[in-house]
Amino acid sequence: MTANQILDRFIEKAPLSVMARALIERVLSPERLNKCFEDATDIQYTRELLFSTVFSLMTQVVIKVFPSINSAYQSQSDDIGTSITSVYNKLNGFDTKVSEALIEETGADLKSVINTMNGKCAPLLPGFKIKMLDGNCIEASDKRIDVLRDVGSAALPGKSLVIYEPEYEMATSIVACEDGHAQERSLFGSIKERVEKNDLFIMDRNFCVRSLLGNIIEKDGYFLVRHHKQMPYEPVLDEVDAGSTDTGKLDEQWINFEVEDGTVHRVRKIRLELKSKTRDGDKELVLITNVPKKYATADVIAKLYRKRWNIETMFQELESYLESEVNSLGYPKAALFGFSVAVVAYNILATMKSALRASYGEEKIENEVSGYYIAGELSRTYEGMNLAIPEEDWEVYSTMSPGEFASILLQLAEKVDLRKYKKSKRGPKKESTRPKAEKGKPHVSTAKLLLGRK
Repeated sequence: MTANQILDRFIEKAPLSVMARALIERVLSPERLNKCFEDATDIQYTRELLFSTVFSLMTQVVIKVFPSINSAYQSQSDDIGTSITSVYNKLNGFDTKVSEALIEETGADLKSVINTMNGKCAPLLPGFKIKMLDGNCIEASDKRIDVLRDVGSAALPGKSLVIYEPEYEMATSIVACEDGHAQERSLFGSIKERVEKNDLFIMDRNFCVRSLLGNIIEKDGYFLVRHHKQMPYEPVLDEVDAGSTDTGKLDEQWINFEVEDGTVHRVRKIRLELKSKTRDGDKELVLITNVPKKYATADVIAKLYRKRWNIETMFQELESYLESEVNSLGYPKAALFGFSVAVVAYNILATMKSALRASYGEEKIENEVSGYYIAGELSRTYEGMNLAIPEEDWEVYSTMSPGEFASILLQLAEKVDLRKYKKSKRGPKKESTRPKAEKGKPHVSTAKLLLGRK
């Protein structure tokens, strides 16, 4: 069987895996990756070990082909030509700018692919570019580094601020920080340069800081943020009734807040009296926005803020679909690089879903298709497909015109049997009635209990 025949078989039996490999060839070619590395950093330089090689190893870990960098390296050490020590040294020294550039550059390319396929989700608020901003702290790493072995506390290898665009279902930018204890507010200065005209940032109350809100206004952007009690403001007019939503009653008010240079900004404050308390026990939500009322009434603003869970869902999916936090990577630069590669892999999965949306409709894909099962197929077939099909057979995807490439992705999407990726739906969560363990009896034998039931 020829390589082309094998590829044809994968196209018929595993079109999503072929789609993923084509996207990787298009957006993450070794030449492109190495250029991204050279442009983003002046700290490291390339000797024998290329950035693209390390990226490839990390990709195989985050999509769960291999459980660790070492095992991925062992499978192809003859082709790499350097020691595993060199690989780890390279990883541990990656500039965080490389991790940031990797997501932004590949994200821009993948957004272009989605636009060409007409695969975006319906806009949450027409006329605005919705961007959701939240922080992510990488979970505690294993204590393999000398300085951690005598430390009892959990070791945090880094954190980041992540910008998520729901129309593309992608994380398109991050601010990476090596200090796992750093306050999110200390990173806000890097957000200003990422604000574009007509952006609408949706954020939780940790981001309700006057300097950040003022910076967004300066860049002709917009925000919708939950009010933090430490942020002062001056009421301009009394509250007025603004109707209601299915979650409670709304009041609206104009307020002023002042930034450090003395500039005063007038914005809207929307207060939602909740029918049911939040999980934190709050009876009301206070939202602040500079979106003009003609574009979004109070009830639209309240409903829009509820969509903020999209970015939290993305973090949950990163953790469950992919190996986004590799615990063996204790050095901050390596851990942040691992996280950024996982984000790139997640964005490729999002692009694959966009091809399915364009072919079958947004509602069907949103309600019926599981990203978890798509990621699972990729983990199972990726390595075998790469071994069976020579690299040169994939190069055609990097030279196609945007229209030709989009057409190929849509053709592959039409071959997908959606039943294989059907989302498992669960009913409403029931309140637990499980009894607590008996005092002095922390364990039981399942076998004895089953025997007793007979």
